Amino acid sequence: MRDLAGGFRYLLAGQRWVFGHGRWFGFGLLPGLLAFVLYLGAVIGLFYGADDLAAWATPFADGWSSPWLGLFRGLLSALAVCLGLFLAVITFTAVTLLIGQPFYESLSEQVDRSEGGDVPESGLPLWRELWISARDSVKVLVRVLLYGLLLFALGFVPVLGQTVVPFLGFCVSGYFLTQELTAVALQRRKVDLPERLRLLRSRRMTVLGFGVPLVLAFLVPLVAVLLMPGAVAGATLMARDLMPDPAADPAAGPRDGEDRADGHRPAAPTAPAPGFGPPPVY
Repeated sequence: MRDLAGGFRYLLAGQRWVFGHGRWFGFGLLPGLLAFVLYLGAVIGLFYGADDLAAWATPFADGWSSPWLGLFRGLLSALAVCLGLFLAVITFTAVTLLIGQPFYESLSEQVDRSEGGDVPESGLPLWRELWISARDSVKVLVRVLLYGLLLFALGFVPVLGQTVVPFLGFCVSGYFLTQELTAVALQRRKVDLPERLRLLRSRRMTVLGFGVPLVLAFLVPLVAVLLMPGAVAGATLMARDLMPDPAADPAAGPRDGEDRADGHRPAAPTAPAPGFGPPPVY
């Protein structure tokens, strides 16, 4: 429970950071707003075109009698809209991060700078960073879809499908959402995707404490836009703990017998981040 609470405090700490730095909050909103407009247009288009899509995909049903033709194509239209909404939810963060790569890169660097120590830089040109981000996002999306198909199949199991499966779905979504968000800071630290996944597995409960509440909040589209800057800031704070700044004073590491309020390790003992408690033992 302590690790779950620590992950949630990372999320709160990121929101506090951006609201305490209003200019960066507004700066970080721009990619989310652009992505929201694009997704809104796509969802509206799908909603109004779902019937035509169902008719185009099922020409063999043109001769069916009423009411079976209407029921069949109505069901397909509803499934198409639901699938579109599902894909919108699971891809919104990845697309927003891709669109806002320069924005969130700068935001993440500023969080690092405000916390002290050296600010890691990838040293790669923007096109290369975008390519790596897009490639890794596709790999993560494939993993999410595989888990999603498995959970979808398990959803037909009585009782289990209505209780355990939705819970597992939120956990899987929260885990990979956190992976996408921490990638901004870890990519600057030259940590590749397999290593990022290994690092997150080593702090699984902390990752879930960060990601699951965020997934629940992201179900409301406008809330997702408003929380994105703080989510990137909080994920950067988490990344600093997963991959501590090598230039930081070693004395700033965890101390035996102490508990940490939110899992964050200050970069230097003389300038701890406001609101953070002492570091925990893992």
